[in-house]
Amino acid sequence: MAADLGKLDYPFDWDYILRKQKSLKRTLLARENITYIEKRIAILCGSTVDDIRNTLELFLLQSGIRPSFWQSEYNKYYEDAVFGNAELDEFAPDMILIFTSAANLIEKPVQGESEAAVQVHLDAEMERFARVWEGLARYHAVVIQNNMELPYDVGLGSLAAVEPYGISRYIEMLNQRFAAYAASHEGFYLHDLHGLAARVGLCRWHNPAQYFAYKFAMDYDAMPKVALSLAVMIRAILGKNRKCLVLDLDNTLWGGVIGDDGMENIQIGHETAVAEGYTAFQRYVRDLKERGIILAVCSKNENAIARQGFSHPDSVLKLEDFASFYANWEPKDQNIRAIAEELSIGTDSMVFLDDNPAERALVHASLPEVAVPEVRSPEGFSFIRALEDNGYFEPIAISEDDRRRAATYVQNKERRALAAAAGNYDDFLRSLDMRAEIAPFQPVYYDRIAQLTNKTNQFNLTTRRYTRADIVAMAEGGRCITLYGRLADRFGDNGLVSVVVGEMRERALHILLWLMSCRVLKRGMEQAMLDALVSRAREAGCTCIIGYYFPTKKNQMVAALFADFGFEEMEQEGAATKWRLGLDGYQKKARFIKVEEQG
Repeated sequence: MAADLGKLDYPFDWDYILRKQKSLKRTLLARENITYIEKRIAILCGSTVDDIRNTLELFLLQSGIRPSFWQSEYNKYYEDAVFGNAELDEFAPDMILIFTSAANLIEKPVQGESEAAVQVHLDAEMERFARVWEGLARYHAVVIQNNMELPYDVGLGSLAAVEPYGISRYIEMLNQRFAAYAASHEGFYLHDLHGLAARVGLCRWHNPAQYFAYKFAMDYDAMPKVALSLAVMIRAILGKNRKCLVLDLDNTLWGGVIGDDGMENIQIGHETAVAEGYTAFQRYVRDLKERGIILAVCSKNENAIARQGFSHPDSVLKLEDFASFYANWEPKDQNIRAIAEELSIGTDSMVFLDDNPAERALVHASLPEVAVPEVRSPEGFSFIRALEDNGYFEPIAISEDDRRRAATYVQNKERRALAAAAGNYDDFLRSLDMRAEIAPFQPVYYDRIAQLTNKTNQFNLTTRRYTRADIVAMAEGGRCITLYGRLADRFGDNGLVSVVVGEMRERALHILLWLMSCRVLKRGMEQAMLDALVSRAREAGCTCIIGYYFPTKKNQMVAALFADFGFEEMEQEGAATKWRLGLDGYQKKARFIKVEEQG
């Protein structure tokens, strides 16, 4: 009998996870239509982390990431990083987790020491960790280091946060140093263990008996929260976080039923505690939208009546905040499919929030790829907790492209309306006034490009997945031609939407990677990228381009791309094909995009 994967959803059943780890793993791996991202993850640990690692594996598999692990011996993180480890070298990690805690600190202040003396300790501890991080740079891997939790037994009470030698103040200063390092080093990320311990509560986090007996850095019951927090972060680094929040209305965005109570009587604003709770939730949702999360409505309601709720004078959210709005009496799973189609996104990028358990159950059963968090009570703060605890939308950074994302999907609706009104498709493309920027990879885009390689499945010819380190190596190694493409039009900027990498072998350019966001499909961007690639290949002395197509269940839309672009099929191995394009006599194919090539 297959294990119940619902037990992995927060709030998860820790006892069940422990009992059914192997069964859960088998069930996850047996799922159909899942294309896993393979990642090699090294864990350098200062405490016992076996159960965290095993649970982390389940959470990653749940997100479509299949990890393989290498783990250091207990408390050998410094030696392995600074002096090297042959096994770690052979493992060649894509990601490195450095899992330490306050118990691993060597330089600690002594009661009564001066501020200058404490700074000496602080500098020495920071230098020790910097040697670890610098030693790991040889792997060109993503590095995740946690900051430090506060101890429970501070000795000085509140004075520990005031005096320079107070352990609370000392750890806060060290954490600030860690944060500054993360902010100034690309490919280095800080896992907020300090914040997580605070949310759990230090009295429930620290268990001296378990530490002395087993060298657990936190209580056993806190471990799944640590594993989930790490999984959320890894998911975000790989571009696997969610990007669309689908919301019910009645008793979700406001209290009451607008069709029965009327707009003037719904609970929103500051008149009651319940109303304030819904207002707080709307502010939270608006903040998500401001950093690029797409908002949609899926409500059983009369459309006109449902829209009235956003005219309430105390409503924080307005109609224009939503990229898609479905208020009708159709089943909600059908409406969610329609929203995904309208926005040209996958249902696996969506989170559905509804106060009604029956509606949640329907969507969960019909669309298991949609995240459907449980809510403990129908108040606004419970919805915030449900989203925060699951970390669906946790970012690793917030770019201008991210901030524009929600607006981009609204603009896409306007583009579709224009296409419907145009006399023919060529007229529509001309009317868009499209402008493209195509240039070699730049450091500012390394993270974005790595994310695209890991989350783009449909327009992806080779389906290869690359880490940020791989992207850097291809951009700076001298053997590859790399190109990114940005596309803007009369409605707005679509951001970075396409990536091509070709490796030069003698006088042939072999395409390692070619992918594009589906939201700009069939607007001529694929032709523009090929034109730029041909131009760069000619400049490098290449006489032909070799393309590869490795079919998957999701990339059938590009099965004929090479043939359509004039490539000749060279060979076929199983379903995979190899193609050749001679560069003599090549004619540019982009017709409706003004291209600005740089670099």
